[in-house]
Amino acid sequence: MKGRVIKSTGSWYQVRTTTQVIAARLKGKFKQEDLKLTNPIAVGDWVELSLEQGQETALITEIHPRENYVIRKSTRKQQQTHILASNVDQALLLITFKNPRTSLGFIDRFLVATESYGIPTCLVINKVDQIKGEEEVAWVKGVQTIYPALGYPVIALSALHVPEVKAKLLPLIEGKSNLISGHSGVGKSTLLNALVSHAKQQTQEISAFSAKGVHTTTFAELFYLPESGDIIDTPGIKEFGILNVEKEELSHFFPEMRALLGQCKYHNCTHINEPGCRVLKGLEEGLISAERYQSYVNILHEEDSHR
Repeated sequence: MKGRVIKSTGSWYQVRTTTQVIAARLKGKFKQEDLKLTNPIAVGDWVELSLEQGQETALITEIHPRENYVIRKSTRKQQQTHILASNVDQALLLITFKNPRTSLGFIDRFLVATESYGIPTCLVINKVDQIKGEEEVAWVKGVQTIYPALGYPVIALSALHVPEVKAKLLPLIEGKSNLISGHSGVGKSTLLNALVSHAKQQTQEISAFSAKGVHTTTFAELFYLPESGDIIDTPGIKEFGILNVEKEELSHFFPEMRALLGQCKYHNCTHINEPGCRVLKGLEEGLISAERYQSYVNILHEEDSHR
C-alpha cells in the first residue's frame, strides 16, 4: 500500500493513501541507514506501508527514491543534518525586514540549497504594512531588484490580509507541491491559515524583548490546498548551513556566476583573487551584486573552515 507522508511527529508519521490517513511507524532497520540524518523520513516522502496485524496502524517498509529534497545542517553542529521536505515542485522563502530580520546571507544560503536540487524558489516579503523608514524601504527595493533578475520571483504582502494573500499566491502555488520556510516569527503559520482555512496553525506574537520569533510549528506538516496542490509547513529555522555542495561547485549555484563560468583564465578559479577571473570582472561591471558576491565568499570560507 503506497502513501505520502503528510506529518512527522518524531517516531510516528501520518501517511495519506488513496483512501485514508493512517498512523505509521518506521521499521528499525531504516534508522541505521544514515546516522547523520536526524529524520530518516521526511514530509513529502512516498512510502510503502504494511498494516500491523490486529492494529489500526502500519509499518513503513520502503521509502521510494526522492525526486528532490531540501536539506540543511546546523552551522554549529556539523554532524546534524535534517531534511525539511521532499518531492516538492517549488519552495517559498518567507522573509521580513524586522521582527525578525532576515539577512541577505540567509536568503542566499537557502537559494544555494534549492538551486543544488533544481527547485524553483520564490521570495515572499511579509509584514510590508510595517515598512516605514528609509532603511526599510531600501531593503525591500534591494530584494526586489537583486533577485527577480536572477530568476527568483519576489512577492510583497501582509499575511494578515487574507484576500491579498490569496490573490498573490494562489495562482503561483496551486497544482504544485510547495515547501514554505523561513525564520521563526516571519509569519508562516499566519500565511498558511490564510491559504488553507482548515489548517488552524497556532500563531504567536513576537517577543518585544528579543525581537525574535517563537517556534509555533513543532513538526513539518503537509496541507492540501482548496483546489489542487499542497503546501508543506516547516518549523522556523535560525540558521541555514549548506550541505553536499563542494567548494569547486559553489559558484554553479549562483545563477549570475554560472552564466560566466568557463570564461575565467584558470579552469579551477575560485573567483577570489585569481588573475583573469571573469566573475571578479563581472562584479566590477555590476553584473553581480556586491551583496551576493559577499554571500558567496562567506559560504566558501565556511566550507574551508570545515575541511
